[in-house]
Amino acid sequence: MATMDILLTILAATIVLGFLVFIHEGGHFVAARAFGVRVSEFMIGLPGPHVGVQRGETTFGVTAIPLGGYARVCGMEPGEMSPYLQAAMTSVYARGTALMEDVAHDCGCTDDEAYEALEELVEWGTVLGPKKTDEYNVYRVPNRKPTALQVRRAQKGRSKRLLPQTLEEGKPYPLSNPAQAFEDEYRQQYRSLPTWRRMVILLAGPGINLIFAMLAFVLIYSVLGFDYQNTQTGEVSHIVISPLQAIQAGFGYIAMVIQAVAGLFNPQTAAETVSNSTSVVGIAVMSKSAFEAGLTSVLSFTAMLSVSLGIMNLLPIPPLDGGRFVIEAYQRIRRKVVGVRAMNYLSFAGMALFMLFFIVMMNQDIQRFIFGNW
Repeated sequence: MATMDILLTILAATIVLGFLVFIHEGGHFVAARAFGVRVSEFMIGLPGPHVGVQRGETTFGVTAIPLGGYARVCGMEPGEMSPYLQAAMTSVYARGTALMEDVAHDCGCTDDEAYEALEELVEWGTVLGPKKTDEYNVYRVPNRKPTALQVRRAQKGRSKRLLPQTLEEGKPYPLSNPAQAFEDEYRQQYRSLPTWRRMVILLAGPGINLIFAMLAFVLIYSVLGFDYQNTQTGEVSHIVISPLQAIQAGFGYIAMVIQAVAGLFNPQTAAETVSNSTSVVGIAVMSKSAFEAGLTSVLSFTAMLSVSLGIMNLLPIPPLDGGRFVIEAYQRIRRKVVGVRAMNYLSFAGMALFMLFFIVMMNQDIQRFIFGNW
């Protein structure tokens, strides 16, 4: 492939995948915010160096590797809460900028216990973690301004929150009512929600992918129309069908994708399913071809890829959305929190499985699209 073709292929894939990741993570973001949960970051790309802008309590941006994306919903860390969270928050806010050892002294706990509590508060977006330029473990009060909605609710007496308040990074903010301030922070965390609301947040991402796909199918089949070739006469006709028929066709395609994904876990069909699947390399090549074919082709390819992304994320394997959904259901039924170690093991096993699939599919895509040996 020529250099220009490679660049266009990468650009096409970035546009398609970036859009699908955006709406997927947007689903998680909107659902979380609708339930009052803080989202500290909304990024397109893998975690790492990034550029972005701060809007309210959320940083929106793009990372150095714009492949994938994430919405950092606060309070999703596994395991039980640290018993020193309130004391650690009170210590950091009173000092403005605090060393871990100082917080441990204020809390009357060990350095390790203070570290665990502080890192959990960082995940909550309640305090800022150490910077790369810090020589020691330093934690700070974050920059924060109340949103217009928070101000209106506070003025009308409709909010039970002690805050909103304006905070400046690293500046002391002694808490007049530490218990209420901590409760205010806790209520903005994913872990504070009832199980059904947690499940809605988890399913919102895949759900948005499927909704987009259905809307795209309706637009393609009922507005733009599509070409149909009679296999007997060879005659090509441009056809427009009703929205109901388009929706039925969309559900038919979703069912076909579900059947194909299920084939990954059937020993008799797994090899064939993987052979018919593609990695990011194949997606990039097909994205470029879709753009070259026109608007209808781009919409169709994006819709089909959106269905695949949505269904794959519903697999009951951590750390996918479906895996976390199963964990939430298990915790609800057993009334027992899955520990950090168990969650890490499950996530590692899930990632190992998907890395295996990724390597196999990447190899076959390279052979197929680059060397033409498939």
